[in-house]
Amino acid sequence: MPTGDLQYDPAGFDTELRTALDDIRIGRWRSTRELLDKTPTWAQRTARSQVLASAAARSDAVEAWGRESQDRQYWMMWARVLVQRALHAYRSGQLHEAHLLADAARRACEEASRLMPYDPVPWVAWLALAPLDSPHPGERRPENRVQCWEPGIPLGPWGLLWEAHRRDEFNREAWHRAMHALLAYEASAHSAVSYSRWAAQLAPRGSAVIVLPLYTHLERFRRRTNRDETPRLHWAPSVISFYTLRALDEWFRFSDDTTWSPLDLNYLAQALHHGGHPARDVFEAIGNCVTRTPWQDVAPRGRTWQEEFRQARLLRLRESGPPRAGGRM
Repeated sequence: MPTGDLQYDPAGFDTELRTALDDIRIGRWRSTRELLDKTPTWAQRTARSQVLASAAARSDAVEAWGRESQDRQYWMMWARVLVQRALHAYRSGQLHEAHLLADAARRACEEASRLMPYDPVPWVAWLALAPLDSPHPGERRPENRVQCWEPGIPLGPWGLLWEAHRRDEFNREAWHRAMHALLAYEASAHSAVSYSRWAAQLAPRGSAVIVLPLYTHLERFRRRTNRDETPRLHWAPSVISFYTLRALDEWFRFSDDTTWSPLDLNYLAQALHHGGHPARDVFEAIGNCVTRTPWQDVAPRGRTWQEEFRQARLLRLRESGPPRAGGRM
């Protein structure tokens, strides 16, 4: 069980990732290349490269790698790092710098995709730049104003999503990145909600894409006009209960726990808790892998996200019944 101060660990359940992450934070890149070389699945490669790039964007590790060897893994990681830096500059209001970094990132994505044509990660990285574009379709780059293959979904980066999807079906990050683009393009979350529900219905059993509606529902809660609305009222309606329980039955109970994202587990635990559904199994599975979001978004004024999580966990662990087989303690 989580004890003491709760601190999010980006490596989550991936113990192999932790060593490479520690190294890249201090400028060492060789363990990253070794880890990526032996990563067995596209899904795990996507997840590991994203976590590593987030850390590498704040160091010069990948620059040092490029000075010694511009191999295929380097180009993928360089694209990832440039994307992270572009996103950070954009969120910091450094729009000119973000534009320059995004252009460099696209070139790196193109080179990485040329060197590794079967790799979905360069396309996922390229897709991550879509939220930086204009909310007005006519002003966007061509790749960010493509017609979706699902009627009713507005123009967006659907060609990039398709390129990632056909290399790794229902790649978790790719489908999340497309959702982030829709959230960035409109003041309301209406289109993103429609997209997330369509994606969840399309995804097969065990796919983390089934959890997407819980993300857009939390975003609607963030953007609500009634700031005094309590989470329980927001998660009680039958529509969100349907997607919450489907995520429990079709993703959590069906998927391989070695593929779990801590963020998905925490979103599911929060939705179950505030929806009034049994959630003991999911809180057991979270163990020490607690994430700041969504708890900081639902905590009432004066309560920290750690306190919100602890209170919810304490209540739900009192529920009767054995923990889920294989649950993490």
